[in-house]
Amino acid sequence: MAQSTTAQTPVGAGYNAPVLPLTVITGFVLGSCLSIAVCLAAVMLIFLVLGDQYPRLSHEIRPLFVSFALFTAMTGVSALSFYSLVRTHAARWYAQVAMWAGIAATAYYYWP
Repeated sequence: MAQSTTAQTPVGAGYNAPVLPLTVITGFVLGSCLSIAVCLAAVMLIFLVLGDQYPRLSHEIRPLFVSFALFTAMTGVSALSFYSLVRTHAARWYAQVAMWAGIAATAYYYWP
């Protein structure tokens, strides 16, 4: 019996699975939400430091905190969705629905 000369790469030993477009889009959403949340946290820190010198900033801290909470929650949901897509978890489609619903809710919150 002749042996095959073609080498097969076993799964898990240097094998790179293809990245699906939905995973890339979810990664973009995750990165965007995380960067917005970090920037809002930095602005909140500045507001807290300068709050005594500029009293008008005290009126802006509540909407800023709401935005920070919203994007922090979106970061968590999109991270869960990204992880479930990468690991092909059974609940990945539920996580995707939650992420897209969160995007819709965020857009509705900021819509004029």
